[in-house]
Amino acid sequence: ESMYQSILRLVIDQLGKTQLIYFPLIFTIFNFILYANLIGLIPYGFTITAQFALTLSLSITIIFATTIIGFQLHSLKFISILLPSGTPLGLVPLLVAIESISYLAKALSLGIRLGANCLAGHTLLKIITQFVSQIFTIDSVLCTILLLILPIIFVMALVGLELAIAILQSYVFTTLTCTYIKDSIKLH
Repeated sequence: ESMYQSILRLVIDQLGKTQLIYFPLIFTIFNFILYANLIGLIPYGFTITAQFALTLSLSITIIFATTIIGFQLHSLKFISILLPSGTPLGLVPLLVAIESISYLAKALSLGIRLGANCLAGHTLLKIITQFVSQIFTIDSVLCTILLLILPIIFVMALVGLELAIAILQSYVFTTLTCTYIKDSIKLH
């Protein structure tokens, strides 16, 4: 219930009460990314959010959908997001080109951010846990006790950090999705 209320509050804060039609989409995206990240923390689990094919497909689809929303609400006026108001006539071609690249880069940055963070964190966690499991093969009892306690504490802290990152990445992706929808609705 807390997760539901948090995402509902995010949608209301970002989009307003009149745009609650987007809440099911935003809530589903949040849960999908969160549970995909959490499944990756299970030993020998596969982290699908560390696969760039998935994260880029998801982010490109979101940008495409927000573009459609913008054109549905504003028709050709939606193109005005590519040109800041009050721009001198001589700078129009340059600024339209820059803003077009910036608009398309949002899709790449959204997907790459999620994929890279998940890939790096889960890879580090798997490397460290493999190292700790190799310590069990050491014969010396004193050496094993010393080398076993510290790495296990480190792995537990790393798992806690990965859990926090899984939640944070879901929230960041969801917040940026809300921001992109808001920009399409309000022509920001």
